[in-house]
Amino acid sequence: MHVLAVDTSTPATAAAVLDVSDTAVTVVSEHRVVDARAHGESLSPLIAKALAEAGIAPGDLAAIVAGVGPGPFTGLRVGLVTAAAMGHALVVPTYGVCSLDALGAGTNGRVLAATDARRREVYWAVYDNGERVEGPSVDKPADLSLDGVDTAIGDGALLYAEVLGVEVGEEPRYPVLRALVEVAADRVRASAVGELLTPLYLRRPDATPPPGVVVT
Repeated sequence: MHVLAVDTSTPATAAAVLDVSDTAVTVVSEHRVVDARAHGESLSPLIAKALAEAGIAPGDLAAIVAGVGPGPFTGLRVGLVTAAAMGHALVVPTYGVCSLDALGAGTNGRVLAATDARRREVYWAVYDNGERVEGPSVDKPADLSLDGVDTAIGDGALLYAEVLGVEVGEEPRYPVLRALVEVAADRVRASAVGELLTPLYLRRPDATPPPGVVVT
């Protein structure tokens, strides 16, 4: 089954076509652009490029998997709206996965996955042999309790490596789309009912209405 995966929860905009078989998830084509201000301009061309490189049409997709964050409001919304619209138009199920799981899933030992949340904070979760045991949450790096954590990964960990005080891996820096689909693979194989792609913001957007203004 061909599956489209997208993630816009970090400065990286990524799209990939993957094949989900009974036993494995294989990347067929994958493209990524790192620009925190270009999610809207980048995602659709990346999807088109991934589909063309895979040699398939949108109608050949069996499902769409999207990273639901946590992530900044604007970038995250681009990925989820695009995935939801495609799923509706193609009449295929959409599945959401915590984007931090696409960093921490499959890791060994106790690992902190952290991405840049701006405001000198990180979005984070802790994984024990690939299973999420804490988070997701958003905090200042200095406020994290890292007892028992062996290593940290993600662009947030790299940005605040000196503050965290644990070994930080250079890769993966951004959510891995193969891992994103592996988390959802059982749902894909079972042709489970699609899910509403609910963004995991963890905090209010930077831009809010002035006091007394009601948004409908």
